[in-house]
Amino acid sequence: MQVPGPFDYERATGVEHAVGLLERLGEGARVVAGGHSLLPMMKLRLANPEYLVDINDLAGELGYLEVEPTRVRLGALVRHRQALESEELAAVCPIFRDAERVIADPVVRNRGTVGGSLCQADPAEDLTTVCTVLDATCVIRGPEGTRRIAMRDFLVGPYETALAYNELLLGIEIPRRARTSSAYAKVERRVGDWAIVAAGARVTLARGGTVEDAGIGLTAANPDTAALLAASRELVGEEPTETTIAEVGRRAGAACSPVSDMRGSAEYKRHLATELTMRAVRSAVARARAAGEREGQ
Repeated sequence: MQVPGPFDYERATGVEHAVGLLERLGEGARVVAGGHSLLPMMKLRLANPEYLVDINDLAGELGYLEVEPTRVRLGALVRHRQALESEELAAVCPIFRDAERVIADPVVRNRGTVGGSLCQADPAEDLTTVCTVLDATCVIRGPEGTRRIAMRDFLVGPYETALAYNELLLGIEIPRRARTSSAYAKVERRVGDWAIVAAGARVTLARGGTVEDAGIGLTAANPDTAALLAASRELVGEEPTETTIAEVGRRAGAACSPVSDMRGSAEYKRHLATELTMRAVRSAVARARAAGEREGQ
């Protein structure tokens, strides 16, 4: 039977209390909310925290999901189910619903949190790609106050973020743009599994129908982020034709370095990266056109 190592438990009563606990307990402390990422790693002894700081009582402060005129705000304790079922969020960031539909199963979605997924920083985790594609900003609280950092900079490496040991992720902020939409496409071995490969895309259309801005991202494909950024810029100023989209897909496939494993060969994963990028961009373009029509722009 797999069981975690010994640890002490603290339950935070507010954001400032949680930050104070992290400061006092030091680098041996880990934050837990849904626990669906951290607890399995503890059972396998891949994570061995000395203390767990439970933040579930902070839902009143960190459970917000607000769609504002210029931005979308999601608190770290927004549950996956809440993000999946929000019609307001789906209307402006449909990529969230695309991704949340294929994250794990109802049991995990009922308890797992947006903040927990992002802080886990698993290369095969869906929401890190979603938030990177959407140019999200992470809002972080520490002993010195609140700071903001771009999602691209929040992820330092596999299972590693820019959070200091005494800092807490409060939530994310996503800018809203006119004539903009997004999409996510994923291939998995079975329902609820980690991605073999997945791709996300965000597209903003100019009034004339050309691409004004774009972003693409890949999950579980070990992508070169600079090369993906360059590939997305290839769309800017262009008509989003099948030829243009195919070229962006080709460049996305070339920008990743997947490894062969039980989920598939590296060659197969590069093929998926190409095809799924094309699907995501194609869907994002269609949705952006529809958004422009609804907005009368």
